Amino acid sequence: MTGPDTAIRQDPPGSLDALDHALVRVLARDPRAAFADVAVHAGVHERTVARRLERLVATGRVRFTATLLPEYLNEGLAVELAVRCAPGTLRDTASALAARADTRSVEISTGAPEVFAEFLVPDHDALLTTIDGSIGRIPGVVDIRTSVVLRLLLTANDWAPYDDALTPVRRRLVEGTDLPAPLAVDDLDRRLVGLLERDARMPMARLAGELCVGESTARRRLARLMRSHIFHLRLHIEPAALGFPVEARFQLTVEHRALDKAVRRLAQEPAIRHLVLTTGRADILGYSSHRSTQDFYAFTARVFSELEGLSGAETAVLLRTYKRVGIVTGGPR
Repeated sequence: MTGPDTAIRQDPPGSLDALDHALVRVLARDPRAAFADVAVHAGVHERTVARRLERLVATGRVRFTATLLPEYLNEGLAVELAVRCAPGTLRDTASALAARADTRSVEISTGAPEVFAEFLVPDHDALLTTIDGSIGRIPGVVDIRTSVVLRLLLTANDWAPYDDALTPVRRRLVEGTDLPAPLAVDDLDRRLVGLLERDARMPMARLAGELCVGESTARRRLARLMRSHIFHLRLHIEPAALGFPVEARFQLTVEHRALDKAVRRLAQEPAIRHLVLTTGRADILGYSSHRSTQDFYAFTARVFSELEGLSGAETAVLLRTYKRVGIVTGGPR
């Protein structure tokens, strides 16, 4: 047998072939693109596209996510936790944190024996209960440091390894332009997002039927959400599968007078896939993806040296990611 599917079977496990990359490239830009449209860009029959995507999803290498961003809707607190662990307990602690519904990301990196996690909690009381209760009682936990996200700057939605063009959010950040006022969302919007969480590529007719509205209403509501920064509908694939096996975490301390300028400079870097302002010892927390440790070194040497007002920088390489964008991965780093 010959054809695109033959090449996949000959590839080593976990790798993507040219057709996989062609599919991912299109669906990263438009997760709901029709098979026929993807097929035109990939140069294959749409049945081949459907089979290939079905297999990528079935193996967990590709997933689709749909979410309203609580940071933009002022719903709850996004909190960064650094959990210091006794030697020999890092993996168990990370697994326990990843299993929690309130964690959005969990990883272990180089540096002190710590597990890093991002939480979403309703309020300050819930945060206190979480860190002084359930997390503090995990065997092996020695210490917990918390920082609250003050401003969400960039997300994985703004990391576009296939594209040179800036995403709208990244472009506004580079220009120093504020994001538009968030949309007011109602019950219908939230039900629509809930359906897309279950099946991001659910046909419009079925979406409308589930919502008990006309197709034109469902289409209009979805288009409205898609144009907004408060809603992310995206294809998720591990950076390593795209050729970026080195993932890094950095914390920067910047003089407040230079903070806005530093943020605008950092936003110009396509390697950065997550960027926030936080409370605590560091002002900026970011994550970046690189093709090699040499690329990461070149990134830090070039970018950090250009940041006016930088008084401290701490970097680390991720060793293992246990959860990302709310998805338990367990994949090695």
